[in-house]
Amino acid sequence: MATVELTFSALPAHVRTARLIATAVARRAGVSEDLLDEVRLAVGEACSRAVEAHRLHCPDEPIRIELCDDSGRFEVTVIDVAPSENADLAGAAAGPETTTANGHELAGLLPDMSGFGLAVIAGLADDVEVIPSAKGVRVKMSWPAVSGLPSSA
Repeated sequence: MATVELTFSALPAHVRTARLIATAVARRAGVSEDLLDEVRLAVGEACSRAVEAHRLHCPDEPIRIELCDDSGRFEVTVIDVAPSENADLAGAAAGPETTTANGHELAGLLPDMSGFGLAVIAGLADDVEVIPSAKGVRVKMSWPAVSGLPSSA
């Protein structure tokens, strides 16, 4: 399946739309019905974090979401462009610009981000990466998926 991209303005009301679209794409990608609530909640947390960051730092810039199902995984990346004051700290602590989530570690490394929200995301997704930089933060989450429906469906 090709990557599905969604952009939305930094308004809390748009988080619900992002959750609904992510759930629909996850279902189409073959994510188990048992995991769809986890997808919905994790995407909601990541989008809420991005909306909060944008509202504080760059309210006119859109938030971007990428959804794809490569290699038997359904992956969601929530991308914000709000400046991250802790990009250097996170990169130095975890290697070149990538911090792998396990909840508690992230909360300590990225204090300007919602540690609780990131802990929730880490508990809901199989694999989570938070990639901070001076140009924003990428939150990548993934779940197992079987091959999606035929493109004509």
